[in-house]
Parts: sequence; structure tokens; C-alpha cells
Amino acid sequence: MASIRKKETSEKIMDAAIELFSKNGFDGVTTEEVAAEAGFSEKTLFRHFKSKQNLLEQAIDRFHYADEMRAIFDNELSGNVRDDLWLISDNYHRIMYRNRKMLRIIMKVGKTLPGLHQYAHRHPKALQELLTRYFADMKKQNKLYAVDEEKAAITFLYMNFGLAQGRMNEDPAFSDEEFKALLRESIALFARGVTP
Repeated sequence: MASIRKKETSEKIMDAAIELFSKNGFDGVTTEEVAAEAGFSEKTLFRHFKSKQNLLEQAIDRFHYADEMRAIFDNELSGNVRDDLWLISDNYHRIMYRNRKMLRIIMKVGKTLPGLHQYAHRHPKALQELLTRYFADMKKQNKLYAVDEEKAAITFLYMNFGLAQGRMNEDPAFSDEEFKALLRESIALFARGVTP
């Protein structure tokens, strides 16, 4: 019971921090303000997180996508390259859009906080490794041209990351319906380029 309360307290503090950081910037918010927004004392915040940077790092882990994407690679892929790439991309974009406040924070402060950029980069790196293994497996099954699987993974990841950026920045060309159509066409173009 105590561990459940501890988790709930941590989650409330993380939610408050993300909300405040996304509005006022990481440097524009104090730990006292985060604690008050969450309904706790600053002492409680430090007991759970030790520092403001540690709070941000734990929020990155809670809201990022590596574990969700790993589950998709482990349990949901069919071996049909185009269908699999759609499933991977669709889930990637769902997660990225859901976590857009956290991602904006990382982009704003990632270069100014020591080690944060590398810390946050673990998640895209994990997805790149999953994609590289997937492409290597598809190549062994003759479902992929003799492409460099790591380069293919990086290209696919950056294609999706660029689309996610446009959507998170609320580009008017990225309404939900138009975005899905653009994503489908992007995946079809990529799949045509790598499959026999």
C-alpha cells in the first residue's frame, strides 16, 4: 500500500513538473512551485527525486516510448514489411503526440543540462536498434533488398521524427486526417525503396 502511495505521489509531482516546465521552461520553474502545484511540500519532492534534473530524467523515462515500442516488436509484427512499418509508425506517432509536452521540454533544455540530451537519446537509440534487427531479419528472409539495415533504420526513424515534429509544432498541414494520409504515403514510398 505504501509503495502505491509513493508511486501516486511521484506521478503527481511528475505531471505537475511537465505542465509547469512546458509553460515556463525548466529554468523558469522552482522545485517549490512544482511541489505546490502537485499539492506536496518541497521536502516530499526531494525525497522522491533528489533534484530537479533527476525529476526531469524520471519523467523522461515514464513518458518515453522505448518499452511500448519493444512490446510491439516482440508481439505484434507480422513479417509483412509494409504492414509492420505502418504499425511501428502509427504507434510511434501516437506515443510521440501523447508525450509532446515532455518532448518539447527535452528539446528546449536538452543541450543546456549536463547529460540530459544523452539520457533522453537512449529511447530513440533503443528504437533504432529494434528497427536495425527487424531489417536484418527481413533481409535474411529475402523480404528486403541488400540494404545496410542500420542506415535503413536511421532513415526510417528520422523520416518519422520529422513528421512528428511537424505535427507537434501544430503545422496546419498536419491535421489528423491529412497526417494519416501523409504517413501512409511516406511508409509506402519507404517500403517500395527497400522491398523487392
